[in-house]
Amino acid sequence: MIDPPVKILGVETSCDETAAAVVANGTEILSNVVSSQVALHRPYGGVVPELASRSHLALIDSVIAQALSNAQTSLGEINAVAATFGPGLAASLLIGLNAAKGIALAAGKPFIAINHVEAHLYSPLLANAALDGLPMVSLIVSGGHTILAYATAVGTHEILGQTVDDAAGEAFDKVAKLVGLGYPGGPEIQQRAEKGDPAAIDFPRSMLNDGTYNFSFSGLKTSVLYLLKKNPKHSVDDVCASFQEAVVDVLVGKTIRAAEDRRVKTVSASGGVSVNHRFRDKLGQECTKRGLRLLLVPAAMCTDNAAMIAGLAYYQLSRVGSSDYSLEIAPSIGLGARSAS
Repeated sequence: MIDPPVKILGVETSCDETAAAVVANGTEILSNVVSSQVALHRPYGGVVPELASRSHLALIDSVIAQALSNAQTSLGEINAVAATFGPGLAASLLIGLNAAKGIALAAGKPFIAINHVEAHLYSPLLANAALDGLPMVSLIVSGGHTILAYATAVGTHEILGQTVDDAAGEAFDKVAKLVGLGYPGGPEIQQRAEKGDPAAIDFPRSMLNDGTYNFSFSGLKTSVLYLLKKNPKHSVDDVCASFQEAVVDVLVGKTIRAAEDRRVKTVSASGGVSVNHRFRDKLGQECTKRGLRLLLVPAAMCTDNAAMIAGLAYYQLSRVGSSDYSLEIAPSIGLGARSAS
């Protein structure tokens, strides 16, 4: 470890998790506290923005204090404070960003604004302390994003493709609702799929062989809807297994093709959907066949968390310096390209 270590306090409130973490030198996670709001939003079948922001406001101070305590680190020992500025829910982003700014200003520390999606992109490298994995092709797959990117260095990347409609996680939630399962849909569908036949229903693999790296899951969702209307006595287990297989085939197929086209030796995946067992198994199998190194994020870091925010902030601080306190939230910002070649 670098002596003395550079410790960064990260804060994440982009959606429905109130999170704070302390990370040393970009890769050593000293603490990672996440307070989930799933139970709060489950009765509504999705995230209610006003409830989310109220919960962040009530929890942010205690979550940050817990992160510092778990890391056995005082605020005086922190070298910088980082927070997500976008994308996400506007009211939720404001809570975390303003809290981080206030702490940094009061403590006289640098403040670093982090793009949430970019943090997901590099989280497999940081979680595995595997910067030697670059260049890599990375799939970011969650409730709000399905993006294939090519990265040559931390902070240097380009978008190869992304969803043209629903994100994969969004499709899981919508299909779960169609078959009468709860929220969030991903874990519910995975559980039922384990008892079903993935070949029972031949759902479409939209855009799988269209020559691009883009994704589309809206048509697949519609196919499930039509099937349920025509077959009221359907097997929920078979529908879930077949739907999940169709999504996984597209995600894995496009990721592997991108890796081969770019001739990389490393593939990574991050985001909440990357926790899916079938996805991990199939991507692992395909990477093994081709001699590709696969970097996955531990399950606890696949969903929104502050460790990935603090980890990326270490490299951003050394590369471009701190952020201006006047920086505002950017709810609709995308990943963006950063001159990969």
